[in-house]
Amino acid sequence: MALRGSRGGVTNRHHRPPIRGRCGSSAPWSRAPSSHRSRSFHAPDDATPRSGVVLLGGAGPSAHDGSASVDATGAGDPMHANAHADRIDDRCRRHARLGRWILWLMWVLLIGYAIGLFASFGPVFTGSLSLVTAGLPALLCWAAALCAERGRTQLILVSAAMTAFTLGSTYYLLAGAATLSFPSPADIGYTLFYPLILAGLAVLVHRQRGEIPRSVLVDGAIGSLGAASVLAVLLSPVIASAGVWPPSPAALVSASYPLLDLLLVSVITGIAAARGLDVGRRWALLVLGLLIFAATDAVYAFQVSAGTYTFGEPLDAGWALGLTLIAVWAWDLARPDVTARRPLSGVWTLAVPGAATIAGMAVLVLGTQVKISTGAVLLAGVTLVLGTVRTQLASRQIGRMADLHRQASTDDLTGLPNRRALYAEASAHLAPGDGHRSALLLLDIDRFKEVNDSLGHDVGDLLLVQAGSRLFDQRRPGDLLARLGGDEFALLIQDAGHDEAVAAAVRLRAVLARPFTLEGIAIESNVSIGIALFPDQGDTLKVLLRKADMAMYKAKSSRSGHHVFVCSDDDHGDSRLRMMEDLRGALATDELVLHYQPKIELATGHVHGVEALVRWQHPSRGLLPPDLFLTLAEDVGLMRDLTRIVLGKALDQAAVWRAQGTPLTVAVNMSPSTLIESDLPARIAAMIQVRGLSAADLMLEITEEFLMEDRARARDILIRLRESGIRIAVDDFGTGYSSLAYLRDLPIDELKLDKSFVFPMADDARAAALVASIIALAHSLGVRMVAEGVEDAVAYAELTRYGCDEAQGFHMSRPLPAAALDAWLAARHAPGATR
Repeated sequence: MALRGSRGGVTNRHHRPPIRGRCGSSAPWSRAPSSHRSRSFHAPDDATPRSGVVLLGGAGPSAHDGSASVDATGAGDPMHANAHADRIDDRCRRHARLGRWILWLMWVLLIGYAIGLFASFGPVFTGSLSLVTAGLPALLCWAAALCAERGRTQLILVSAAMTAFTLGSTYYLLAGAATLSFPSPADIGYTLFYPLILAGLAVLVHRQRGEIPRSVLVDGAIGSLGAASVLAVLLSPVIASAGVWPPSPAALVSASYPLLDLLLVSVITGIAAARGLDVGRRWALLVLGLLIFAATDAVYAFQVSAGTYTFGEPLDAGWALGLTLIAVWAWDLARPDVTARRPLSGVWTLAVPGAATIAGMAVLVLGTQVKISTGAVLLAGVTLVLGTVRTQLASRQIGRMADLHRQASTDDLTGLPNRRALYAEASAHLAPGDGHRSALLLLDIDRFKEVNDSLGHDVGDLLLVQAGSRLFDQRRPGDLLARLGGDEFALLIQDAGHDEAVAAAVRLRAVLARPFTLEGIAIESNVSIGIALFPDQGDTLKVLLRKADMAMYKAKSSRSGHHVFVCSDDDHGDSRLRMMEDLRGALATDELVLHYQPKIELATGHVHGVEALVRWQHPSRGLLPPDLFLTLAEDVGLMRDLTRIVLGKALDQAAVWRAQGTPLTVAVNMSPSTLIESDLPARIAAMIQVRGLSAADLMLEITEEFLMEDRARARDILIRLRESGIRIAVDDFGTGYSSLAYLRDLPIDELKLDKSFVFPMADDARAAALVASIIALAHSLGVRMVAEGVEDAVAYAELTRYGCDEAQGFHMSRPLPAAALDAWLAARHAPGATR
């Protein structure tokens, strides 16, 4: 029995309706029985419960334009709506208005069509409605393509796919189903739908993520072949029911449609899994639409095989819903992207190839028990081969990630954990409220500079290695030892109070007082040890390190060589009180100012964003950098007000730049204490809305310290921010928490590589290799990489060669006031200017 035609002795009663050239039945508005459904039977529906925005909001300008989307109900600030309308030209407004009308009409007609199917209104009603709605999905796609200012190529390809599909349905309806042979010209349009929409997706993926890696191709191939092998088993009885094997061309054409649907879904899912693309509402619309499409095709194929399909049954609504979701996806794609995007975790990255490989194995096992087609066995075998290749690629990637993790958390010279590893491990040892006590010992080798200057850096390195080895031998199980850099080591001792910490310091000084033999020279050295106690003197590693550092400098002038921090060690106490009062006044009298450092896109030299850096214009001390007052603001509870002021000033300036026609995304650093406020996402969203901006105009920079303290809480907060459309960057990446863990688990858009990685690149090949590896890893996870502290042309060129996305630093520009930055941008874009 042919699934889509009248050849091979198949009666017209089993022909499929006109959505894909099923011929041989009477026209859908005739009263004669028909098994055909029409692909034009789709008054598109509204996709999701959130589609009020999709249905009523216009397909506004692209994210590049940066304007906010129109409110779903047409309500809201009239001035904001007028400003939005002024930013788009008359042509785009007409297309947006047309798109909204089409969406409403599709919604109304889909409801009517569904009611007609379930209430059995008859072929006259459903057939007439299908003819009216035949072109609506294609019209909606073309409206989206014409209105979009970016990404128009992929929308044109999708529109062409929908148009080919609609032309096939229209030909079938107008040519007369009863007189058509199968396959017919209508099937040309139906078949062209697939390569065109795949081409559109390829353009979309390429523009979002650049070059498609091998893992994407392998994942797509595995998913496609795995689905094909399963479908070959499932559809073999249907195709064989045509009466001959191999089946007729009509049977092959008809059976190919559900296979093509599943192949398309598998490729999309493979790309999303491997590249960490949008897995929110937008991609869900497309994937869900194609899944519904494929499922309806499969049910139809089996009903036709069994002779039970009847035109005008509720099954026909499946095709209508499938095309509706695809059309709404295309329309939504033309709108500014204000939804959260997050890369898939490592588990989901392997979900598609894993499931497809298991399916291929199941087909081969089934083939040992029952007779299945040779094609199914071949497809399953190729799936297993590619699955093995993918496993090897994954193993290599895991190995590279493990090496990178080891390099990032280990001190190259001594082999001890470094500062990043200490921060990563200390969070578990300094958990508040569990009743235990700890002590942090900060050790500094005395006269180390003299060793370097007199005997050379090689001898100094040997001293550090031997000192680290002796300290390692003295640590107890559970203690954390790390080299912080230079000649400083840190030891975090568990279950230790004042007396235990002092005893440990005495023991360590005695061990390090023994002479070191360095290249045949006996060198005597010692250490100064500062001690800070948890939780008495601090409840975070950052606070303990700061206080242990103050105690360590006290220890250098003491006879014992060690010192436990006391409050009087803070010799800035009096000035701190004065500074605190001045800072309170500064917040009230608008003494805070912002300077902006441009972020250069390395591939093009363009500037699309800046980082806002706060300064304090002190009335008597002049312009103060942030390190002189931010810690104080945190300690005395002023950070919330300070953050509110900084955000307001940054957004005000972003609005000025947008009004001038030079929109720039402004990045603002956020303190961990302000990020945990439950109303933060709502407050920021309100600040953005009142200024007529979009969420794309703001990026929040967070620290690894915030991610370190409570990953579950951090995830909740970041997801809520991302649901507001706000992008997230991790500042000073690599200086604290174990980076690989949160890159996998948390929704991060951008990493800012700390300047300590960038500085040694020119002279240290290993440092350069580490930077290149970090950039490659970030890109493989779908995260942008920004390098900080770029201070020379060599670093700029190397970062460009490694594929780093953006850079900022004194080589390009120091942080500047807004007016000075405007002049810098104007000079940069002047004719003949170099970039």
